This record gives sequence, structure tokens and C-alpha cells, in this order.
Amino acid sequence: MSDRAIEVENLSKQYGQVMAVDRIRFEVAGGALVGLLGPNGAGKSTTMRMLTTFLPATSGIARVCGFDVMTDSMEVRSRLGYLPESVPLYPEMRIEEYLVYRARLKGIPRRKRHARIEYCLERCRIREVRRRLISTLSKGYRQRVGLADAMLADPAVLILDEPTTGLDPIQIRETLSTIKELAGSHTVLLSTHILSEVEAICDRVIIINRGTLRWDGKLASLAEQAPKLVMEVRGPAFEIQSFIEHEPNVAKVKLVSSDKDISLFEIETVNRADLRETLAKRIFEKGWSLRRLDHRRQTLEDLYMSVVLRGDAAGPA
Repeated sequence: MSDRAIEVENLSKQYGQVMAVDRIRFEVAGGALVGLLGPNGAGKSTTMRMLTTFLPATSGIARVCGFDVMTDSMEVRSRLGYLPESVPLYPEMRIEEYLVYRARLKGIPRRKRHARIEYCLERCRIREVRRRLISTLSKGYRQRVGLADAMLADPAVLILDEPTTGLDPIQIRETLSTIKELAGSHTVLLSTHILSEVEAICDRVIIINRGTLRWDGKLASLAEQAPKLVMEVRGPAFEIQSFIEHEPNVAKVKLVSSDKDISLFEIETVNRADLRETLAKRIFEKGWSLRRLDHRRQTLEDLYMSVVLRGDAAGPA
């Protein structure tokens, strides 16, 4: 597989006066499993539609497996599978009949067609309903049929827009397990609103807000960040904050909340020093009541809220 399965350089999409995607730039290595996050209207689906050649870009360059999505669209389409947010299906067809039809459209050789269909039926957990009319399926089953369709031609790249929409918790777990198993032999770009899904299976996260790329990094980098001390104390908030700030090896103290005489603080220490025992002793010596004191590392939710809220505060990109 190519070192760079997806390449995006200053990609933009404008609708009239609205800039839906504004000069975003990123690369996805072959075999990677990357989560694409952002609030509604952030530009995630628009980005995916441009990568899959469904939507022309206003400016910029995007390549899939080395082929330009504008000038080599048929080469791109032959190398990717796409699951859109709203899966377009033929309701009058049965599941197996539909997959046979789609396999023929995708040019899967006759000798391989049956094996690929059986494989996708099994992996997407729809073998037991293969004879059912699509019109009778729930939204969750329709989503799984769409995923099976995306996987049919064994594409190098899978672009999945909200693949777990409408699934129940067991189906979500099974679908995520399937997607995770596909990584390595396939490059997967996954869009979702559910942060726990990304944390469960993705190695890397890209966050888009208001059409611009706000954060791009590996989830492992969050764990490597220095943990904060979280302290809840009963007593005068500002006096406690000033007292902690003057303690040795304390770099920064933030008053998170204060309700009557109970205050919550976030404390950053110098060189990741563990000051829990020291601070607990000092708080008791001052006669204040310590209700909570522990380490907390930044989570994906913390990062997401920080990035999105910071972008909202800055106004439209």
C-alpha cells in the first residue's frame, strides 16, 4: 500500500458566500484508521464528498492512492469504498440481489463475486437477512448493507460517513470491531459524532470546525501530556487559590467552579511533579476541608470541546 493513501492540499469548497471548507491540508498514511470529527456544519461530509469525487472542489488538490480526484476520478473511484451518511439503496431489491447488482457495477470478476458477497454479508452481520427486501429493513440494517456495499470491491481506501448511525449498542460494537479489523489492509477515514467510538478504534484524530482544520494528531499524544491535579476544597475560594499558587513546584492554578464554600481547582505542576501528598497536608494544616484530590489527563472530549469552543469564540473562519 502507498505511504500516502490520501493527500489533501489547500482544499476548499465554497457555496456562494459560504465557505464550507477552507484550505484544509492533511495526509493519511496507507493502512491508517483516522477519525474525522467536528460539529454539525463543520465541513466533514463536504470534505468526504470531495475526496470521493461526488462533489467538485472550488480550489486545492486532493489525491487518493496518488490519483487526483478531479482529473483521475475513475481511477479514484475504483480504489475506494464510500458509505455516505444517508445510504442510497433500492428498496424493491433484496439484500443479496442488491449486492450482486453492485458487484457487477463495480466490475468484480464473476469468479470472485460470490466469495466477496459472502465475505461482506458475514463481516457486516447481515447474512441471516440476505433474502429480505431492503424496504423492510430498519435504519440500522440499511446502514450495514451500505457498509457491505462499500467493502465489496476490496478497496484500498474506505471513507465512512457516520457508519454507526441508527445501530443499537451491540450492532455498534460489532461494526466498530469490523472497521478496526479492516485497518492495516485498508486505509479508513471515519466520520462520527460519538467521541467514544473514535477513542475505541482510531489512532489519529482530525478535528474540523467552521470549515477549517483545528487539530490533527495521534490520540497517544493526549496520554503523553502532563496530567493535571484536580482538587475540591471547602473554604474561601480566592484565598485557597492564592495559597496554592505560592506553593513550590506549582506552575498554574485555575478555579474551575465555586458553589457556596466548595471550590474546584485544576493545578498544573512543574516537571509533572506529583504534589498530591504535599498539597493535602498543606490544606489540612490551613484548616480547610479537602473533598477531592486526584490526577486527570486530558481526554478526547476535553480536547474536542476546547478546540470547538475556541473556534466558536473566534467567530466564523
